[in-house]
Amino acid sequence: MDVLQYSPQALSEPPSFAPGYVSTVARSPRKPLVRIPQTLTEVTGPADFGERLLRAPVHDMTQEGKGEPLGERIIVSGRVLDDRGHPVPNTVVEVWQCNSAGRYVHKKDQHDAPLDPNFTGQGRVVTDEEGRYRFVTIKPGAYPWRNHYNAWRPAHIHFSLFGPCFATRLITQMYFPGDPLIDIDPIACAVPSEARNRMVSRFDIDTTENEWALGYVFDIVLRGRNATPMENPQ
Repeated sequence: MDVLQYSPQALSEPPSFAPGYVSTVARSPRKPLVRIPQTLTEVTGPADFGERLLRAPVHDMTQEGKGEPLGERIIVSGRVLDDRGHPVPNTVVEVWQCNSAGRYVHKKDQHDAPLDPNFTGQGRVVTDEEGRYRFVTIKPGAYPWRNHYNAWRPAHIHFSLFGPCFATRLITQMYFPGDPLIDIDPIACAVPSEARNRMVSRFDIDTTENEWALGYVFDIVLRGRNATPMENPQ
């Protein structure tokens, strides 16, 4: 598969307007969208991100500081697949997340939780010929987000995927199995229940490394009835 493509699935995609997710009330469109055709440059270039356009890969997010970050070390791995289960190689997979205390390294995140000087929460890899990726990171914490009274976001990791050109960017979130906050979170619940579990990783003992880190598997399917829900792919 040469181009990272995605066909919106009407029964699995979150709507632009989800009243429970308060900020969508103001930012969702109220008029029909205006289609702007993509040009040849947007569809075909750049043909290869490579090191010329990307910074060096960051596979191990626990080694970006001067010391070990605080929290539970985990391994997150998986495959990027098309609708036929075939691997999608050479796809840029970027992740970002909060630290173990639920705090992002961002000026707008000022809630009462400590920053970790040894953790930026950012990673970047390119899938191999089998569509595989792998990160070592710290399990993120839950955090309050003021959407409503006593609102807490479940632990999650943001994923951004690029194919061979910038116009192919897709964004989703990965959750952790058994988290009770998922079923009461307006963002997660904007995705229909039959598709919501596709955003939940699974614990994997084979990915787990003895006396070092628990392992989770999160496969990302780009199209078809089993597609991973994405943020407004249309």
